[in-house]
Amino acid sequence: MLRFDDDNNVIGRETQKAILVGISTGEDISYSMDELSGLAEADGVEVLAVMTQNVERINAGTYMGSGKLAELTEACANMEADLVIFNDELTGMQLRNIEDAVGIKVIDRTILILDIFADRATSREGKLQVEMAQLQYRMPRLLGFGKSLSRLGGGIGTRGPGEKKLESDRRHIQHRLDEIRAELKEVAANRGVQRARREKSEIPVAALVGYTNSGKSSIMNALLSMGQREDKQVFEKDMLFATLDTAQRLISFEDGRNFILIDTVGFVSRLPHALVNAFKSTLDEVKYADVLIHVVDASFPEHDFHIGVTDSVMEELGASGKDRLLVFNKCDLVPGFSTLGYGKDSLAVSAKTGEGLGELMDRLRDMLFSDLETVRLLIPFDRGELVSRLMSSSSPSEVEYTENGTLLTVELSEADRNRYAQFRI
Repeated sequence: MLRFDDDNNVIGRETQKAILVGISTGEDISYSMDELSGLAEADGVEVLAVMTQNVERINAGTYMGSGKLAELTEACANMEADLVIFNDELTGMQLRNIEDAVGIKVIDRTILILDIFADRATSREGKLQVEMAQLQYRMPRLLGFGKSLSRLGGGIGTRGPGEKKLESDRRHIQHRLDEIRAELKEVAANRGVQRARREKSEIPVAALVGYTNSGKSSIMNALLSMGQREDKQVFEKDMLFATLDTAQRLISFEDGRNFILIDTVGFVSRLPHALVNAFKSTLDEVKYADVLIHVVDASFPEHDFHIGVTDSVMEELGASGKDRLLVFNKCDLVPGFSTLGYGKDSLAVSAKTGEGLGELMDRLRDMLFSDLETVRLLIPFDRGELVSRLMSSSSPSEVEYTENGTLLTVELSEADRNRYAQFRI
């Protein structure tokens, strides 16, 4: 993870050592704790130990029982830990009380995820969205954060707005939030203009959605490679939240038809609500897509859990009723993987080997251009611009030059059939 000086300048990268803590009131938290470990490693943290406790009710003051807290304090001292990471979101009072007891910095799952996002955001919009989520999280916890809000050194939970010392005054935080909302509103307006242009051009849109590290960016790059557009590939890496910024690329089918493919930020269980709200303007692109490509990691044993998390976020965004392809990626790691039981709109692919990508493109074409119908048009010679437009956008299967004009056999959408109705024969 990055290390900053008092003026928020990057001065290096440091590795912190942490103990992870999870509290269960009866539910199985083993998977959640494994995921927390993955999140910590994604942020450059070395996990020293994992501590869990089963309780009947959460302790309002220290979250965990007094005996377990004493055990945690001893473990921190013996292992020389720099950090304690809790699997659940803590209140300001709990953060302060636990930190006073263990004597080192204490953060929760939400702070960890926000820190990863702060480290990975590259665009101006992404940075603003993360800062807004951080400030919204910190606002009700000013008292609990205490000294850790001052920029006294590097570490998780202090990157971003903390360096600007906004947390010392709620009024200043609110003022900064208003500034960020105004800037994001302007960015959203620009995106609306771009969306209007897309709709005017009538180029269909497909959006990649799914759990983080399921391979959405890998699939986008593989489809770009199929169209010899490697120069437009996006960043991909086998890690949680490798990419945060929304990417849009034009993809071409063999018949010359095009569609826009959008790669969105990945999801994770217990994704902070403040983060979903902050990225809502970006994620709203999903609502306007014609088809959702829900990418699932076929090699992950509990992929049904990942599907459920993504579906719940889609429902929250108002995009649950969209046409969807359920695409199980990384099937090369699971010999004999079958999509049986997941419906006809599901298929197995491998972005790494290319297996199933041809079928994916065929299925996308059928869904994106489901209203296509073959028609014959006779375009007068004095309307040559229409012939040029049809040649470039629809790739006619037959072209014949007659004494009365240009005769074309072409597949058209319902909108185009209405547009060229006067030329139909």
